[in-house]
Amino acid sequence: MGQRSRKRSASRGAGGDAAAPLSPSVAKPSPAPTPPRADAAPPRRPRRSAEERAAEARAQLVPLAEGERPGAVTVAAVVSTLLGILVVVGYATGARVGGEGSLPGALFLCAIFLVAAWGMWNVRYWAVLGFEALLAFQLVIASLSLMVASNWWAALLCVALIVFGGWLFWKLIRAMARIQMPERRPAR
Repeated sequence: MGQRSRKRSASRGAGGDAAAPLSPSVAKPSPAPTPPRADAAPPRRPRRSAEERAAEARAQLVPLAEGERPGAVTVAAVVSTLLGILVVVGYATGARVGGEGSLPGALFLCAIFLVAAWGMWNVRYWAVLGFEALLAFQLVIASLSLMVASNWWAALLCVALIVFGGWLFWKLIRAMARIQMPERRPAR
């Protein structure tokens, strides 16, 4: 257990002192650099900082033209309108979550969806942001529901909600960036 490796004792020199420098006769010459191979990959570029990548992404964005509405925002406005209508229809037909439900609650939820739909149709940032918050909540609920799905149809519905909701959420992020952009003026 108290033995030292031969390499270590040889590198200490004749006296065995670790602090003693190696004599020139004991030091090994460094190998000559090898020329790069023809099939070797080119050297990697240094990684760009997050600020550089964000600035590049912002430079690629184009502000919305007057009256322009991104496709994802239009889809979200239609989905929000349909959800608002379905809440009232569901209440009228007797569909209840947990066996309970109230008319004021259904009307309140319907109003939220319809106001969000109106705001998105008019390309308002706050409406897209609010709808994304509702969409994120729905994605969490669908993911949790998938864990307790009792049959294939329920699991398939949860997966469809997650896929469509995730796609819409992702597309709305870029649309929000374009909505929020200030007008670019040409440099003088």
